Amino acid sequence: MRIYDGSPRQNYEEVLRSIGAFLDQRGMKEVLLVEAPDGFVVQGMVVETTTAGVWSEHLGQQAKETFTFLDDDIARFMEEGHARRDNQQRAVTWGQAGYYEQAFRVVGRYVDEQKPRDVFFFEQDGAFVLRLLMWTQTGSRHVIAEFTREEVESLIAAAPEFRGERVAKPQPGA
Repeated sequence: MRIYDGSPRQNYEEVLRSIGAFLDQRGMKEVLLVEAPDGFVVQGMVVETTTAGVWSEHLGQQAKETFTFLDDDIARFMEEGHARRDNQQRAVTWGQAGYYEQAFRVVGRYVDEQKPRDVFFFEQDGAFVLRLLMWTQTGSRHVIAEFTREEVESLIAAAPEFRGERVAKPQPGA
């Protein structure tokens, strides 16, 4: 969220995590995310199912969906996510979070470290390509970063330990 108008967005880790949770609920794939002055535009592919025939066979068709999330929407998503996680153990909750909630969180952490003025990224085959607008001493410039599927999965696996959380390990025979 922005502290004041015109400032860089604050806490991409939580902002992107909350958007990722929404995407998990929608079942979206192959996501595109663009930061706008007052929020984010998110586009992705979903499978729409329809019932066909006497035997109720389910047919799926891919469709593109586009959402615009204003800063107020993001704030609400973040509050809902905090409430959901506060009702459960954090380490257990991380293991139950969907892929996009986890992936967007670790990508968001990287974005926070870079301190960009603007973010654009897309997913292709599980990899994320980011374009960050950075301020430099000579003006602004775009910086490109890529996270392969394997890198994202590695970051997700290391995230609880990096935050100092203990991951609940299943007990033998449980």
